Amino acid sequence: MRIVTDSSVFLAVALNGPEKVRLIDITNGHDLIAPDVLPYELGNALGSLFRRKRICAADVLKIWDVLMGIPVELKPIEIRSALELARENKIYAYDAYFLECSRHWRCPLLTLDKKLKTTAKKNNIEALEY
Repeated sequence: MRIVTDSSVFLAVALNGPEKVRLIDITNGHDLIAPDVLPYELGNALGSLFRRKRICAADVLKIWDVLMGIPVELKPIEIRSALELARENKIYAYDAYFLECSRHWRCPLLTLDKKLKTTAKKNNIEALEY
């Protein structure tokens, strides 16, 4: 099975969050996919974590390397369709990219973002429980 994984999942694993073991269990043996904007979103998240002093300068590139070591197939998405989802659901475009990826590629979404999970279900997009 293919699973669309969002940035929250990648960051939780790379930052050794409390959800890490469970997320690895859920995804073990499955193919991970994500919209092709994933590296940009992860880079932005790392920059934000550094600015807020949640990670130190020396860790930014180490964490980036861990993130880039996680096997995931980046998929193109229809930005226009994602923007429609964002507008209709009053969510950020970056969140809508993951919903559009799940919808287009017909794969369940794995996210730690409760609002995104609720929005997925509201739009008949399967969201995995963690």
